[in-house]
Amino acid sequence: MLAAVLRDLNQPLDVTEVAIEAPRAGEVRVRMEASGVCHSDLSVIEGKIPFPTPLVLGHEGAGVVEEVGPGVTRVSPGDHVIVSWVATCEECFFCLRGQPQLCQSGISSLGSMDDGTTRLSLGGEKLYHGLNAATFAEQTILRETAVVAIPRDIPLGVAALVGCAVTTGVGAAIHTARVEAGERVAIIGCGGVGLSIIEGCRIAEASMIIAIDPVEHRRQAALRFGATASLPGGDGATREVKALTDGHGADVVFEAVGVADLQKQAFNMTRPGGRSIFVGLPGLDAEPAFRTFFMVTGEKQIRGCFYGSARPARDFPMLLDLYRAGRLDLDGLVSQTLPLTRINEAFDSLRKGEHLRTVITMDGAGS
Repeated sequence: MLAAVLRDLNQPLDVTEVAIEAPRAGEVRVRMEASGVCHSDLSVIEGKIPFPTPLVLGHEGAGVVEEVGPGVTRVSPGDHVIVSWVATCEECFFCLRGQPQLCQSGISSLGSMDDGTTRLSLGGEKLYHGLNAATFAEQTILRETAVVAIPRDIPLGVAALVGCAVTTGVGAAIHTARVEAGERVAIIGCGGVGLSIIEGCRIAEASMIIAIDPVEHRRQAALRFGATASLPGGDGATREVKALTDGHGADVVFEAVGVADLQKQAFNMTRPGGRSIFVGLPGLDAEPAFRTFFMVTGEKQIRGCFYGSARPARDFPMLLDLYRAGRLDLDGLVSQTLPLTRINEAFDSLRKGEHLRTVITMDGAGS
């Protein structure tokens, strides 16, 4: 089967034939139909997210179950599924306390299955499952808890985005920040995750949604997705947010880029008593410097947000219900569709900030 292989850091992906084994106990083989190109994939390529190579990249995907291993009961061949790249064990400290997004069982395996081996290889050499999903491939092997069955009438090209960007963004608003009706919010960074945060804040009935991004077409998209105002960012952004909020600052500010200076800016434009939510994944060396005097005297809260504080089995269907009801725009997030063979073009576009979200298709379709 064809798959996009990252052999070494900062190198183009090699779309080549790789071997895939049958699923073992508790595993599922999925025929991938579509996979979004996420900034976290680029972070793996650039080494900002440490991961062993060589690997098959991709983690935001949807497809059809082809085969199940012994003991699998949640899905059957023919089921349409969304991939959850955070696999869960359902028995650890975090899973039992309602925080499955923090489960370490899959994350700590660094691209291997539970038995320490992988199901992918190239010329006899082991290939790791990138971000424990490996969705830039015609097929992949996943843990049973890493797939969620969905109705067959949902287009898989948009369902794929629920696997990461949409769940992270909407979840940041409704689960992590718990935005309340009437609150005034700001979002720094209007890529796929940032736009999804905007949608989540709109669904939560925030009264003011300020989108901040240096790229004009992203600011325009933010207004279409529900922002009530847009700013180009820069050194004056904090002053402008305060001017829009009667001098106080926003009730909630989301940083969706993962840059220390922008995290500091988010903190500064959060009102006393407000919440700063860090959603973008920074490098391991990121250390924003806050004046914690103002954190204490202003009772400001800082919260990290991983995967939208989501429970995929609960949240994937909920998000698709919102999509069907016309309350969540998934179609508008997809601004480019390319075949797997053009995956490197997709990453070039991502680096340049040219598209909201590129979806890779495995059937050769695309434009």
